[in-house]
Amino acid sequence: MAIFIERPRTSCALGGALATMSALPRVVPIIHSALGCGGNLSGAAAFGAGYCGSSYASGQSAPTSAVTETEIVFGGSDRLHEEIQSTLDLIDADLFVVATGCMTEMIGDDVQGVVSEFAGGRKPVIAISTPSFKGDAYAGYSITLEGIFNKYLPRSNSKKPKLVNLFGLVPSYDPFFRGDLSEIKRLLEKLGLEANTFFTPDQTFANLTSAPSATLNILFSHVWGVEFVKNFEQTHGTPYWITDLPIGPEATDHFLREVAEKLEIEPQRVEEVIAQENKEYYGYFQRAVDIFTDADYKFYAAIITNSNYAIPYAEFLEKELGWVPKDIFITDLLHDGQKERLREAFQAKNLLGELIFERDTSRIGVTLRQRHPQDQGQRYFDAYAPLYLLGSSLEKELAVGRGLHYLSVSFPVYNRIIVDRGYSGYRGGLHLFEDLIDVLVAPK
Repeated sequence: MAIFIERPRTSCALGGALATMSALPRVVPIIHSALGCGGNLSGAAAFGAGYCGSSYASGQSAPTSAVTETEIVFGGSDRLHEEIQSTLDLIDADLFVVATGCMTEMIGDDVQGVVSEFAGGRKPVIAISTPSFKGDAYAGYSITLEGIFNKYLPRSNSKKPKLVNLFGLVPSYDPFFRGDLSEIKRLLEKLGLEANTFFTPDQTFANLTSAPSATLNILFSHVWGVEFVKNFEQTHGTPYWITDLPIGPEATDHFLREVAEKLEIEPQRVEEVIAQENKEYYGYFQRAVDIFTDADYKFYAAIITNSNYAIPYAEFLEKELGWVPKDIFITDLLHDGQKERLREAFQAKNLLGELIFERDTSRIGVTLRQRHPQDQGQRYFDAYAPLYLLGSSLEKELAVGRGLHYLSVSFPVYNRIIVDRGYSGYRGGLHLFEDLIDVLVAPK
């Protein structure tokens, strides 16, 4: 039986590819798809990720073949060739990536053949296949990484022992990707490492080309990019490590010690960094303890987000704030194997609550109402209350209707602007605590 997804929290594979390339320095997409695809997809990503906007030659200004009925009937290869040539003439970039959409894939355009005509030219041009039937935006992220890092970049003959690559956070569809990557990079540098984040403003195309020489790939996702880092290891000989994004001091302490063990960093140096960061964290945190304890800010929590952030948020709320996560909704389009990997990761953390795999916004609301019924005047009523909701802007109506405290932390985020905000690491833990309590004190 066919189903439809009401108010989806992602886009198609092409949307994920465009968001990924928009965040890569001097990488320009060339969209080979129907008229309107690029504009609609870039708008969804730009506005749904806390108004992150777009970069050079991306978003609404991305080159596109914009095929219409003529190309659908007679083929769009000539139109693609024309668009690639025009883009090379007009736009300054170091890598051009042709990304396909549904229509051009269904009519069978020989995209690789057209791209091969530009081999050995002024600038490299490659192609990736990103129609919607290949997956959603998160799959598009993985496809883009595969095409650039494993198929375009040559193998490095040497490794830099202190260089690591950071993968797993999907630009725009993980709205805090820039701030989160920046904080992880800051901490790794304190250990004496170099980190390629690829997607933060400090990165250049040289960071991208240096990726094969890294000594370790760190993947902050149990499902997205897993096959990519495995192929990266086969292609470039770089081992990978899959872990959760650390949020707050306990998770970050553990993360840094594991990094140090894998890269054989002197334990004394790691402990000095951890001690320094904890001193700073709790130096700030203790000043807010009065309001936190005196106002009795203790909550049950429902978390509605993607697979990259669900477990980290739950761990932070339970272990750092003493809250009780009850319902942890994961909104990704996942197959059974991916769901099982997430269940195993969740069980390994020994956290409270239950993982619930649900993509449909209305069904999420129905499930929450069933699991948290309202008092109907019964003499005895045992409720999980008060309840705090961490979700997306799609949950605002539900939260307001139920009188719940609510914070937007997952795509789409329309009611916040996100510039360099991030929740990872020590400073990110303070940011998350601050934002959670802001909601509670705002009406005062």
